[in-house]
Amino acid sequence: MTPLGEKIRRLRRERGVSQKEMAAAIGVSAAYLSSLEHGRASPPNWAMVQKIIGYFNVIWDDADEFQRIAELSHPRVVVDTARLSPQATELANLLAAHIGSLRNAEIAVLLKQLKAITGDRAIDGT
Repeated sequence: MTPLGEKIRRLRRERGVSQKEMAAAIGVSAAYLSSLEHGRASPPNWAMVQKIIGYFNVIWDDADEFQRIAELSHPRVVVDTARLSPQATELANLLAAHIGSLRNAEIAVLLKQLKAITGDRAIDGT
């Protein structure tokens, strides 16, 4: 499951709405919405994220966070380290090799550290 899928599922369940009902309201199939929630679909485009935000009546500040989560929710990440340092390649390979065996608490620690180091500039690299 992706961060976006988790958020959509939580909001949908909090409001007591089925996937079928939500899908019909935003103009997609229930199968697509299920794939989105389970992390099998690529993140939706900007227009679809706006439909989802509107469906849940998300306020402006939360809408920005919703959009950021959507951008960080690609289920199949590719890291190209061709022009980076050997250490960057090692880091990418270690993460790829071990991400499946890390516990949630360990992932949370690594994520917090990386966000602190980067200033959470994961989206645009600035």
